[in-house]
Amino acid sequence: MSADFDVAVVGAGVLGLAHAYHAARRGGRVVVFERNRRAEGASIRNFGMIWPIGQPTGPRYDLARRSRHIWLELLRAAGLWHDPCGSLHLAYHDDEAQVLREFAEHTRMVGRSGELLSAAKVTSRFPAVRCEGLRAGLWSDQEVTVDPRQVIADLPRWLERNLGVTFLWGTPVMGFDPPRVLTPTGEWRAARLIVCTGVDYRELAPASFVQCGLIHCKLQMMRTAPCFDRIRLGTMLAAGLTLGHYPAFASCPTLPALKQRLQSELPEYIRYGIHVMAAQNGRGEIVLGDSHEYGEEIEPFDKPQIDELVLQYLQKFLRWPDLEIASRWHGTYVRHPTDPYVITRPASDVWVVTGVGGAGMTLSMGLAEMVIRECLGEAS
Repeated sequence: MSADFDVAVVGAGVLGLAHAYHAARRGGRVVVFERNRRAEGASIRNFGMIWPIGQPTGPRYDLARRSRHIWLELLRAAGLWHDPCGSLHLAYHDDEAQVLREFAEHTRMVGRSGELLSAAKVTSRFPAVRCEGLRAGLWSDQEVTVDPRQVIADLPRWLERNLGVTFLWGTPVMGFDPPRVLTPTGEWRAARLIVCTGVDYRELAPASFVQCGLIHCKLQMMRTAPCFDRIRLGTMLAAGLTLGHYPAFASCPTLPALKQRLQSELPEYIRYGIHVMAAQNGRGEIVLGDSHEYGEEIEPFDKPQIDELVLQYLQKFLRWPDLEIASRWHGTYVRHPTDPYVITRPASDVWVVTGVGGAGMTLSMGLAEMVIRECLGEAS
């Protein structure tokens, strides 16, 4: 029987690291079990966007803002590259511009970030944006870019060195009988167990998810070679298709009409759940994507036509100086049709946290703080 811990975390992706951080910061003795030699799931296969702009006003937006605050504290302390570059949604049709106006008015009324910019202001501040046909842009200063590969690789070392977190790599958890945690290398003891295993959420507590409603989603993405010498985005970019994707825009009165036009004019984009975004990391690489295929539509084989559709739409709003696509990949995650996350309690001292969907980077730090407060108590 190995050393005792206050908290054991299963999974070293972004949610697992967030829970380990908050538990250790409150003085807990923390161990993280990761089945692989390094985390390699959805946590490293995304844009690296901390993206409050996409969350609807209310508790979800508040959670995203809190998460952003924690991220900035941690990224600065750990010396990890990040860029609080904000976001820019671009409108190239009148109906897209109208949705942006409605959202900007909403943000003014509720006091959240979102400023409507004229086409001239957009292109003067962000020369990489294509000016032909541009109607308007919605600017927000709240969004932060990170390199998820760097964060997920380097944050464990900082947690070990500064907060005493123990990481056991290549150590799958086969089962638990609190306080016993069972692994191929022996048994460990932990007063509390937090499971953050992403798409493998059923493995350790299958009975808790019999009717959970979680849906698998597959996305395809790309990344350019470093290109600071040719193009600098200056912010994270999105356009008309994105307005139909994020729930923040769902309350805009004219959004249904916009979505109807997009369905009529761009049926292949709607079929594959494509909305096109771009984020540039500290190496100068531009991360591009993405698509969304759900449930029975998912297959292990990527579709080259999805990548081509992304690149075609991207060039409608981004000046593209013959950039080289250096890598392509797909990732999978699980999401709930209505809820921003799913937490189950298969035993009194066990929490399973999953279902953050495409908002893992955005919500992880705030969500983990909530769970650890319940787990260790407010006064811990």
